[in-house]
Amino acid sequence: MPLPEALPSRPVADPRAVVQGDTYRFTVLTDGLVRMEHSADGRFEDRASTFALNRELPVPGYRVVDSGSHLEILTSRFHLTYDKGPFTTSGLQVSALGGITHHASDWRYGQVPDDLGGTARTLDEADGAIPLEPGVVSRTGLALVDDGGSFCFEADGWVAADSVGRTDLYLFTYGLDHEDALRALRDVSGPTPVLPRYALGTWWSRYHRYTTDTYLALVERFREEEVPLSVSVIDMDWHLVDIDPALGSGWTGYTWDRELFPDPPAFLAALHERGLRVTLNVHPADGVRRHEEAYPAMAEALGRDAAEGLPISFDVTDPDFMAAYLDVLHHPLEEQGVDFWWLDWQSGPHSRVTGVDPLWVLNHFHFLDNGRDGRRPLTFSRYAGPGSHRYPVGFSGDTVISWASLAFQPFFTATAANIGYGWWSHDVGGHFFGTRDDELTTRWVQLGVFSPITRLHSGADAFISKAPWDFPAAARDVMVEHLRLRHRLLPYLHTMNHRAAVEGLPLVQPMYHRWPHAQEAYGVPNQTTFGTQLVVAPITEPADRRTLLAATRAWLPAGTWVDVMTDLAYDGDREVVLHRDLTTIPVLAPAGALVPLDGDTRPGNGTANPDHLEVLVVVGADGAFALLEDDDTTTGEPVRTPLSFDQATGRLTVGPASGSLDAVPARRTWTLTFVALDDAATPAVMVDDVARDAVVRRTATRTSVVVEDVAPSSVVSVDLGPAPTLAPNDVHDRVFRLLDRAQVEHVVKNRVHAVVTADQRAALRASRLQALDLEPALLAAVSEVLLARA
Repeated sequence: MPLPEALPSRPVADPRAVVQGDTYRFTVLTDGLVRMEHSADGRFEDRASTFALNRELPVPGYRVVDSGSHLEILTSRFHLTYDKGPFTTSGLQVSALGGITHHASDWRYGQVPDDLGGTARTLDEADGAIPLEPGVVSRTGLALVDDGGSFCFEADGWVAADSVGRTDLYLFTYGLDHEDALRALRDVSGPTPVLPRYALGTWWSRYHRYTTDTYLALVERFREEEVPLSVSVIDMDWHLVDIDPALGSGWTGYTWDRELFPDPPAFLAALHERGLRVTLNVHPADGVRRHEEAYPAMAEALGRDAAEGLPISFDVTDPDFMAAYLDVLHHPLEEQGVDFWWLDWQSGPHSRVTGVDPLWVLNHFHFLDNGRDGRRPLTFSRYAGPGSHRYPVGFSGDTVISWASLAFQPFFTATAANIGYGWWSHDVGGHFFGTRDDELTTRWVQLGVFSPITRLHSGADAFISKAPWDFPAAARDVMVEHLRLRHRLLPYLHTMNHRAAVEGLPLVQPMYHRWPHAQEAYGVPNQTTFGTQLVVAPITEPADRRTLLAATRAWLPAGTWVDVMTDLAYDGDREVVLHRDLTTIPVLAPAGALVPLDGDTRPGNGTANPDHLEVLVVVGADGAFALLEDDDTTTGEPVRTPLSFDQATGRLTVGPASGSLDAVPARRTWTLTFVALDDAATPAVMVDDVARDAVVRRTATRTSVVVEDVAPSSVVSVDLGPAPTLAPNDVHDRVFRLLDRAQVEHVVKNRVHAVVTADQRAALRASRLQALDLEPALLAAVSEVLLARA
């Protein structure tokens, strides 16, 4: 029963990057990252740690100045000064050189830099904001990872028992180059793995005492409602929970409750046949007790006498236990059809070895073990500290159902990117407590669709469910459309999945990652980028009861932006308050954006590469995007399909694809949709330089060109004509619909409508609106539409 092979690592730095004395060692890992160690006995750590797998990196340019009493190390990004003694506040100082000149860009030993925050171990019982652990991104140019309390790995991959308590610091000095800091984190700590494609769809999770029949009926109901799913999360009641109190609690268990699930392999096979992958919840803290079916095999594997019936304690520091834990307890269940595990560790950060966190060990070995036989590995667990991005997916813990909880989720998701922890899942809709609020749940589902992982979840309460059909029609219809959209986004999401692995840049990032020098980017903590092509400003407050619109404050960088949910266009380079009814949240794309979608507007379960693709195109600037698809294994070469738009000629080009083309359908339909396009002549379509008839469909705001029967190796081009433009916003119609919905006096509606439709410049009409003494919510909503574009 060997343990899984270790992660690849290169823990010993190139000697040319090392500046060392009798009791100190500095390693210049990159031009903006320095490792600082001190050891009174002159012994230093060269094993891989939970944070640092790779210290053997290309040696950056740096200079050393040794004056005898002091040592200086200089790169293009930092200046380190050290007095060669024990590390002290006066003796060790580092200044960031990234163009930040104020005093906060100087760090002294013992100080905690003022970084922009990372993430936290759990949101269990959180009702709003909680403190965050550090990240590697900062407005002062300095961020610190203290690796001195982390445990290390031996050469064989096992946990070292003698490695904590050292002075071992990693100082990031990247100024405002936040994405470069994340790349350095990836280089040292290891890459984020490519997730299995199925992880990017919708997960169903509910703490509920299902049976085989009720669970399959639930899945069938989702199919009838045409709401796609990709993962079944089965909470703890899959196993025996009502056990003899003399044996302990029923939280830990590995034995199917056959009163609920009489034939587990058949049940799991039925879910697979319906296009779903399955994860089971496990709370391993209580070890293995004698009532478990696997108890005799565990006892035998560990040399125990099963007849004695003594409990087998959970011990992550014992390699024999961990090997048996995986091989005896989990592999047989995986052979029945379990795809991965939800690790709901409950008993804190301590083990039998000081500094060894059981959560770390569980995440590490479960992830490695799940990747055997060439599969893309996956686990589902809590954050355990820097380096946890190597073991996706994370989950938030049990959040309270409240607007305060919802308001914290997008910020928490965004700042997790500051420590590279990009793939995580919150309880969409909240877990427990709180009050039923259909608007709140709908807004949470909308946020969930534009989150790294979309997992609908509910606690053990008959009154709490996230099934769309349990809500009134207005909320249900919005939830259904958004959950369909999540699966339509899979081509885009999987491309970003590869990007996260290669570049170390998560799907969801704070605005200041891409626009680090814009002050406004730091003032919209809940607004995020969603991949390379989209910006999302979720709504986390209830609607105004008179306008029936909810508001969110956003910042639009310079350029032109189009909300791809409503096709309303905006001039950028400004802060703005955006208003939306319950049907949508702002999802904005800049001119030149290209967003690939599944062309099926009602996709089914599963996450296969589709035979029909739609690309949303926003004209007004050049754009490029490389669609990445694969066979969802660790060995297949990705298929790369280039998409490009040339604004000067008005030409959109798709293909040719390259790579392992067997991974994608042999023939495809492409729907090329130009969002908010101004009236234009019928586009000219060519496939491999030969004119091709195509279906052209127009709506009030969109023009779609449908090209059928295209081989992956072919080139499709659509010519709109030179310099195409976005259509002007239909201000009159949009404001009329806004006023028509509003629960305000008719005389007010008519006055506003008369002003908005007057034959005057927008600025004059806006001034006239100010004079009407309207309620603030109504004035702001009407002004947004009127002034969206000059």
